[in-house]
Amino acid sequence: MGCGTGRATQALPVSNVNKSEAAMITVHHLGVSQSERVVWLMEELGLPYELVWHRRTPDGGAPTSYLALHPAATAPIIKDGDLVLCESEAILPYICHRHAGGRLTVAASAPNYPDYLYWMALNNNLLGIFFAKRTSNESSPPVLMQILKRREDGYLRFAEQTLAQRPYLAGDEFTCADIMSFFFLRNPRTLGDRDLPYTRAYVERVSKRPAFVKADSIAGPAANPPPGA
Repeated sequence: MGCGTGRATQALPVSNVNKSEAAMITVHHLGVSQSERVVWLMEELGLPYELVWHRRTPDGGAPTSYLALHPAATAPIIKDGDLVLCESEAILPYICHRHAGGRLTVAASAPNYPDYLYWMALNNNLLGIFFAKRTSNESSPPVLMQILKRREDGYLRFAEQTLAQRPYLAGDEFTCADIMSFFFLRNPRTLGDRDLPYTRAYVERVSKRPAFVKADSIAGPAANPPPGA
């Protein structure tokens, strides 16, 4: 079973993983960020890993310890041997194919492969809308705000149509596409007061997955950093 072993970057690892096991992937977690999804993936796959916390600076930025990991310094970042890799859309398939025999992915020959690719990629579009809305103000061009609303409404309407037909975004089985998209769908501000019964039911159902519950408790938005982090 995978285990999260949170520690501060300057502290020694606190791990109950047997050291005789294969070398663990290190998940560098930036507090309140999308790196939670990598912890979730590791728990779903049952892979051993080490979780290293990086506490945000008072102004909400990344600390120097995190900035030093990778030139892009986006969250999440993993270390696997000599490899340092960032970007969720790269990390999740990498872990699944390199360490889990392709579990939680969809084969290119499968009929729902295009659906899987779409929902894997959607996160970055939603992220762009999120930051654009967050930085908007009274002087923002009305046409820009209309475009953002149209796109967000369209993405959520398509998610609702999809989940009305099947239990998960890419098909009948839970996949990395669900892990990728869930970060935004679980946020109440994303759904707002829209009439999205299937999406809300999906969020409630997926939120009860044991691997998600554990990941959320140790790396989610409300998780407490370990002592010394």
